[in-house]
Amino acid sequence: MSERSPAPGGLALVESLVNTVDLESGADALDTAEGRARFGIAEGEVARARELRESLRVALLAHAGHPPHRTVTPLGELLAAAPLVLTVAAADGSAALTPADARPLLSRVAAAVADSLVAGTWIRLKACEAVDCHWAYYDRSPAGRGRWCSMQVCGARAKMRRYRAARG
Repeated sequence: MSERSPAPGGLALVESLVNTVDLESGADALDTAEGRARFGIAEGEVARARELRESLRVALLAHAGHPPHRTVTPLGELLAAAPLVLTVAAADGSAALTPADARPLLSRVAAAVADSLVAGTWIRLKACEAVDCHWAYYDRSPAGRGRWCSMQVCGARAKMRRYRAARG
């Protein structure tokens, strides 16, 4: 839905996972083998991947100041099941949190969230305000107050609705 460039670092994984479903049409990339392969998940793991996706969406809606779109398992509860390991590079002493097992999607998402917290970028990953969209996007606006994935689509629709409502 968005013409924005992808989120930085590991947040691109989170953004692309949240954006695997088009809420307006109902099309879900996790329904296809190709869509599942992008995230390294087996067909039997789809329900857990969808649960993670919607919990992430609720967190991204909260980043933008919007209420949850539905009741979900809290993201913190899901991510607690993904053990991370602190690694320190011998060459320069740099440290990072990495998944204890990099295969599960949950572990990769947990590491991405942890890295983005350290980098200060987590709060900039948001979900579009439009109820028929909720597409994930990275807010690069100077004030960090973006509301829509696309000003030309979702923003324009919202402004037109407000205009029509005011004109009665």
